[in-house]
Amino acid sequence: MRKLVIIPTYNEKENISAMIDKVFSLPEPFEMLVIDDGSPDGTAAIVKERRKEFPERLHLMERAGKLGLGTAYLAGFRWGLENGFDYICEMDCDFSHNPDDLVRLYRAAAEGNDVVVGSRYVQGVNVVNWPMSRLLMSYFASMYVRIVTRMPLRDATAGFVCYSRRALETIDLDAVRMKGYGFQIEMKYSAWRLGMRLKEVSIIFVERREGTSKMSGGIFGEAFFGVLKLPFRRIRKRK
Repeated sequence: MRKLVIIPTYNEKENISAMIDKVFSLPEPFEMLVIDDGSPDGTAAIVKERRKEFPERLHLMERAGKLGLGTAYLAGFRWGLENGFDYICEMDCDFSHNPDDLVRLYRAAAEGNDVVVGSRYVQGVNVVNWPMSRLLMSYFASMYVRIVTRMPLRDATAGFVCYSRRALETIDLDAVRMKGYGFQIEMKYSAWRLGMRLKEVSIIFVERREGTSKMSGGIFGEAFFGVLKLPFRRIRKRK
């Protein structure tokens, strides 16, 4: 089974090389696709240099400017499907997601689950080093999603996810509208509405070690209002 992890980057020179080393040291063989949105700090140049060590496992997609988290993942999903991967994971570059948990997510997917979510809230609250204001916003955002959509997930906004090929071939990726963190909700909701099997695996989320957060008020607003529209949308399978 071929497994791909997609990592979008923008100014992640402090983290990208260590992330490459960690992922490629895991007991399960993952390939990695870095999607860099024109990082002015030279993130893409570091990846190009590291590709000399891992020419068959490390891949790079360069885009001109910040085009949004959702569009990066959609481009990565299409690339992964075109290149024959069976499982495609998404995660952050900043080590807030523990790369060791990739193995747990993949193995849960291999048991027959189409969407496996690395969940901060399925067993209590597992978040480290967040200010209380941000923690409450995240926790109640997921509660808000459950109330509005009735989707049975405790952490609908999570960005640490493993998708089966079946799920990504079923979802109409061209119909996904949200571009920021709302994209995470829309993808899970689309899979659930299309009858995919969802599972949450408990993880511990740790605030980034290096660099700065990409969260903004605009991203939050898109997700808040976008969720209100989801129950009224017709979710279609990919043609």
